[in-house]
Amino acid sequence: MNEEQQCLLLSSASRFSPPKGVKLSYGTAGFRADASLLQSTVYRVGILAALRSLKTRSVIGLMITASHNKVSDNRVKIADSSGGMLSRHWEPFADALANAPSPQHLLLLINEFVEKEGILVDGDWQVEVLLGETRDQVEMLCFKQLNRHEQATMSRYLEYLRPQLWLHELHFSAIPCNGVTSIVGAVATDMGILTTPQLHWMVRARNKGMKASEQDYFEQLSSSFSLMEKVLPNSFGSKDTGIRGEGVCDMCKFGEVGVLVCRCVSLDGDADRLVYFTVPPESSGRIDLVDGDKILSLFALFIREQLSFLNEKEDMKNCHQVNLGVVQTAYANGASTNYLKLLRLEVNFTPTGVKYLHEKATEFDIGIYFEANGHGTVLFSESFIESLEARTNEISLGSKGSEGEKAALRLLAVSKLINQAVGDALSGLLLVEVILQHMGWSINKWNELYHDLPSKQLKVKVADRTAVVTTNAETVVVSPPGLQEAINEETAKYPQGRCFVRPSGTEDVVRVYAEASTQEAAETLANCVAKLVDQFLGFNSS
Repeated sequence: MNEEQQCLLLSSASRFSPPKGVKLSYGTAGFRADASLLQSTVYRVGILAALRSLKTRSVIGLMITASHNKVSDNRVKIADSSGGMLSRHWEPFADALANAPSPQHLLLLINEFVEKEGILVDGDWQVEVLLGETRDQVEMLCFKQLNRHEQATMSRYLEYLRPQLWLHELHFSAIPCNGVTSIVGAVATDMGILTTPQLHWMVRARNKGMKASEQDYFEQLSSSFSLMEKVLPNSFGSKDTGIRGEGVCDMCKFGEVGVLVCRCVSLDGDADRLVYFTVPPESSGRIDLVDGDKILSLFALFIREQLSFLNEKEDMKNCHQVNLGVVQTAYANGASTNYLKLLRLEVNFTPTGVKYLHEKATEFDIGIYFEANGHGTVLFSESFIESLEARTNEISLGSKGSEGEKAALRLLAVSKLINQAVGDALSGLLLVEVILQHMGWSINKWNELYHDLPSKQLKVKVADRTAVVTTNAETVVVSPPGLQEAINEETAKYPQGRCFVRPSGTEDVVRVYAEASTQEAAETLANCVAKLVDQFLGFNSS
């Protein structure tokens, strides 16, 4: 690292001192804390993004998002070159970077890392970081460098203008920009207010040589959805169905809940998760939830059907058999896993966390993953997309193609409609709707695919959560000795019983998950296993 680069880092880092007594770590959601504690972290993540861009020689994204959390609670995260999450290999460096106590320590850390990674920090290569944010709370981070009078003036100015327009150019602070541009040759491009999945999509699109504005995102969703509707079975089509009540954009803006025909859908605050639900008549507040497990099952059923049409074609019989896999965590309801296995699908399990699910899904020609909370997507391998494109290039939309040809068109449309960078509630919602049209199903028919087993989750405070070591996608305890055997003995007492424990990633608790044939049995099993955890690991254990 040359002298110019070192001086630039020391100078800019001196303006953003880390909060005393606070230790931050980069999890699945990036660095998350109260906005008042994040100024130095946001600056340093800007450095991280620029270095990652230099390492990969590609566009990287930086997102500030509060998701569904309270207004003061924010997070900052990286969209990697694939559009997915930051490489796990870089997470320890991210932690060290965020917690370096002084500019000198920061510089030493960066020097050591760039040397180890072989990153040339000499300004000879220009790189770009795309910046995005989800809501106005980021103003707290924007105004750090203003005095009190300037802050008050800017706040009044924003309050005056906010009803009239989104102030993209004012929402992003100098803080992440300063971090990015403290690496010579790196530039920051403010993409304005976006959903989190939009920024991830833009990074992926840019690195694939595609246009990547917010308008391009919506045009791709719209054109792919229209293509899917054109190849619906003849008895169904867009003329028979429609959106009632709030539109998709209005759902995001006015409370994140909207009515679609006779079904309801709920999106989280940064639009990377969705679940469906119905409100039965005279339900006294009860709702019937159609969660991420059911979304996964619907997608898997539809894609499996399309693949069967492809495989029936004479000229496809000698072709490579498409490898379709679904990926879940141990928190997936056992009934959903059993249903997928009845479809003769390959079901894989990973530790809890989207980064593990996404990584596993990349191993298949088509990989589908979802968490019960509604975060998930469908991934298509480049080789499989190329084979679909070669096939569909021969097809005219106006022709009466075979089911195999239509299946190829549908799968290609799905690959463009779904956000392959990350879970995306908007693209997921559109895919659910067009598949339900294709099937001719109501939400009730969809919800009847299987019935969830009753379940219960608890957490147990322990002296040291690291004392619990698990294997087999966190379903089997290998330490402390004897705990898993005790769990197995207890679980065997309950019909359809299943139970596992795992240490929390953020607090000194052990989480307990239990299923059984009845709600009472699931709760009893969870409570009994929680007592076992307390005996082995609680504050009163020997």
